[in-house]
Amino acid sequence: MTAWLTRIFPDLRRRDVTSDLADPDRLHKRMMLLVPDELGANARAEAGVLFRIEDTRQGVHLLAQSRMKPDLGCLPDGYGEIAVRELDGLLRQLTTGLPVHYRIAANPSKRLGRTAGKDAGKIKALHGAAAEEWWATRAAVHGLAVTTVTSHSLQDIRAKGTVRHAVVRFDGHGTVSDPQALRTAVLNGIGRGKTYGCGLLSLAPAALR
Repeated sequence: MTAWLTRIFPDLRRRDVTSDLADPDRLHKRMMLLVPDELGANARAEAGVLFRIEDTRQGVHLLAQSRMKPDLGCLPDGYGEIAVRELDGLLRQLTTGLPVHYRIAANPSKRLGRTAGKDAGKIKALHGAAAEEWWATRAAVHGLAVTTVTSHSLQDIRAKGTVRHAVVRFDGHGTVSDPQALRTAVLNGIGRGKTYGCGLLSLAPAALR
């Protein structure tokens, strides 16, 4: 199975663009336009749609990944500059021992146990060292042995009133420990909040020194 990565440099002068970037629900619906609309109640998971907002030196851009070839004609004319590439090559390169760079914006969290008293069962957001430990543990389960990690808390996601996701971006280096598990993680995403821009794992082979 393969996937396609769509990179969009949105035109920030457009009102629909600024509205999308400011509203997680609108942005989710916009990204879902890239795939067919007859996929049922679990359309995002069925199509493997994952996305992330990137704030770079070149400006803001959107990364959208899907297991279905994106239909760029469903985006408004002039929405932004768009480039698409298949991820076959990357997925084939993921072999045991391969060093990689990684990036992911995730929702590190844990469900509180009975010792939390009245808060038992609630989801607690993690930050700092606790978030980095969460990521290293979660990455290992998904076939990536983390060797370095830098974490950066991003703006919380608020959507549909009570839905709220604390977002942390993790960057660093790692080594492929289980290629098949890691391919699955790239295709399906990691953690909670995928509907609102969390979970997209980006990898790039790192040069050996």
